[in-house]
Amino acid sequence: MTQGLILAGGYSARAKQNKMLLMFDKKPLILHAIDGMIPFVSQIFVVTGHYHDEISELLSGYPRVTCLKNRNYEMGMFSSVLTGVSALSEDFFVLPGDCPFIKSSTYQMLLSGTKIIRVPSFAGKGGHPLFMKKELLNDLKKEAVSSNLKAFRNRYDIEFIEVMDDYILTDIDTIRDFKKLIHKKEGEQSGH
Repeated sequence: MTQGLILAGGYSARAKQNKMLLMFDKKPLILHAIDGMIPFVSQIFVVTGHYHDEISELLSGYPRVTCLKNRNYEMGMFSSVLTGVSALSEDFFVLPGDCPFIKSSTYQMLLSGTKIIRVPSFAGKGGHPLFMKKELLNDLKKEAVSSNLKAFRNRYDIEFIEVMDDYILTDIDTIRDFKKLIHKKEGEQSGH
């Protein structure tokens, strides 16, 4: 079975508030990320940091979701990856929490790929989530905290899988990014 890792450890500095708890459709973004992934995994580990208390309170009692606090979150996103990897034992997806609207078809296509690392791409651009086979867990655990996922993955044979999902390129750094994303999502829902 596959596990999931959702990264939610940062300061959300440019958004000036906890972007994981920004609301869309009466639901915080982090729950959209979880709900999109959960049908494809046995469990999800959400790595928190700066906003640990708010996020873990929100997710307490959420089935198959465990919060892990990254005590080194100020060292950047890869420190959250390392925190999460310590809990994993299966093949896994890695998704930044601010990439909340991944389509089901994207997860399915990544699962049906064949290589040790699989990256969804849209219009030739790689995005999220990353899929990795469990054979990589030991190598990942040995990676320096100063590294990053891209540097790590590029040492392996990667499979880029073209998907019909431009949400794989989403990155919410600011409230303006969030509003643009919501506008797009609302347009889709109303059929425009």
